[in-house]
Amino acid sequence: MADVIDALGSMSGLANLVAAVGALGGASMGLVDTTKVFGGGPSNFGFGHVENTLAPFLDALAPSSATLNKESILQMMRADWLNGVAKEEQKARAKSLIHLGLSQSNVTALANVAAVDAAKLQSAMQKTIGGQAAASDEASALSRFDATLTAMLDAAYERGEQKYRNAAKFLAMATAVLLGGIGGLIVFGVDLKHLSFCMLAGLVATPIAPITKDLVSALQAATTAASALRGPSRAA
Repeated sequence: MADVIDALGSMSGLANLVAAVGALGGASMGLVDTTKVFGGGPSNFGFGHVENTLAPFLDALAPSSATLNKESILQMMRADWLNGVAKEEQKARAKSLIHLGLSQSNVTALANVAAVDAAKLQSAMQKTIGGQAAASDEASALSRFDATLTAMLDAAYERGEQKYRNAAKFLAMATAVLLGGIGGLIVFGVDLKHLSFCMLAGLVATPIAPITKDLVSALQAATTAASALRGPSRAA
């Protein structure tokens, strides 16, 4: 029992190690985040899913001479993506932009993309613009168009956000491994054993960083408990 308590006494050193590794992970994520100043950096990851998923709708919009065409809508959507606008707000804005791009010249093409009746969609659009109530079948066509567009927007932004998160985490992990290796070379020189440990610390630094505070608190509490147990055992 005494041996176990003595081992627990080293948890203070382990807590310091965890704190240092967590700090390395936090610093690596910060460095990756600063690269956004260069054309958006890692923020560019994931937007391709949005662009590709919505391509059928965007390709069906008015010609490039129109105010709201594929290029202009993508430019506004990309700006929101790079600026980190709330996802629900991005989806709502993208949907509004596509609605605004809906016109007499492209309603048939857009209706075909959403698999709804083009004539009913066109009639519903005209009545909505004119402030008139659409018939039930026309309103149904517009609702189906909205539902299809919403579903595609949800899928596009969810997959895009997932790719961005994974890419950012990977870049942060790679940065942490590199920094860990550099730190190991500075402190220990060309020592394969210590260098491997430092790079391993960098490998786990990124996933540990968000929970470092809780881990350190838990280890410190365990150290305190071990110290309390150690006193009475020695006194006996």
